[in-house]
Amino acid sequence: MYESSSFPTSSPTLVFTCFVFGYSHPSRSRPSRHLLFVFVRTHSAVQGTPLSATLSLVMSQCCRKIKDTVQKLASDHKDIHSSVSRVGKAIDRNFDSEICGVVSDAVWDSREKQQQTLQMAILEHLYQQGMLSVAEELCQESTLNVDLDFKQPFLELNRILEALHEQDLGPALEWAVSHRQRLLELNSSLEFKLHRLQFIRLLAGGPEKQLEALSYARHFQPFAHVHQREIQVMMGSLVYLQLGLEKSPYCHLLDNSHWAEICETFTRDACSLLGLSVESPLSVSFASGCVALPVLMNIKAVMEQRQCSGVWSHKDELPIEIELGMKCWYHSVFACPILRQQTSDSNPPIKLICGHVISRDALNKLINGGKLKCPYCPMEQNPADGKRIIF
Repeated sequence: MYESSSFPTSSPTLVFTCFVFGYSHPSRSRPSRHLLFVFVRTHSAVQGTPLSATLSLVMSQCCRKIKDTVQKLASDHKDIHSSVSRVGKAIDRNFDSEICGVVSDAVWDSREKQQQTLQMAILEHLYQQGMLSVAEELCQESTLNVDLDFKQPFLELNRILEALHEQDLGPALEWAVSHRQRLLELNSSLEFKLHRLQFIRLLAGGPEKQLEALSYARHFQPFAHVHQREIQVMMGSLVYLQLGLEKSPYCHLLDNSHWAEICETFTRDACSLLGLSVESPLSVSFASGCVALPVLMNIKAVMEQRQCSGVWSHKDELPIEIELGMKCWYHSVFACPILRQQTSDSNPPIKLICGHVISRDALNKLINGGKLKCPYCPMEQNPADGKRIIF
């Protein structure tokens, strides 16, 4: 180890040499540090005196080493600079700083209305995901007035889901029994699946729980006409209870996947019963926006290039059709076979007496002398006899 105080630093060449050889980095190889030490000692000793052949050779080697190092640094820098410049161009090509400009300001409500709608969407997402403390903090900071009736369904839903994650079926069973009639109207099998899982838990307790399991099987009676096969399987598993259910043909009943299934079933049926979506509107909008945004950006570029300013002027529709996939299909739609336009609240589908369906705008265009002739069959009818269809 060489002390830095023994090195003269008055010479710029010496300082640069120390930098190149990495004197301040102990990770440098020992031959390099030794060569640096020899160079510094030689430089200090020969100032103002002619160099011998040995010193000239050492100096030549040092200069060659410096030149090679500088060239390597310049070459490496050139490669890095080229890569960095390509990254910047890729960012500029794939990201647009003016995303808000993909639509006209006319399609949006006021800025205050936009902000309130976004805050409510975020708040509902937080409640639905069970992040209650974060949601309450957002309410306080945004001064949103949220009624208890709005929060109550989410609070109840998350309370029951937390219990299910801890394999506690009590709250879910209590909720299902209290909403039995409405669940039956939805053709839901939630209550039966909860009773089945409770029965399986008793079976997992071994022979000591056999009598309790048989007693609990009375809960299956209201579901016997629909789930007869599943009930028979569970009753048959009692034969193997003495030998151990995990080593029997019924070992699949003890699979932990049943708990994940019951959480999914409860979330789906409870949201349907409470009028909530399984996925929050914010997550659905975000996923749909990721698919639609590139298409809208291309449309924006075309509209600017061709100077088409009035193509997109409606709030309830896009200038083109964007395929979002089956996951985002939530209801049926009807396109008028005459005008080739999708129906809406202002232009609903109308069923004629003959059974054919067209849009109201098409019906008004086909009226001739107070009569309407169906465009698909020769039946003439009174336009007032058409009935609106709601999908």
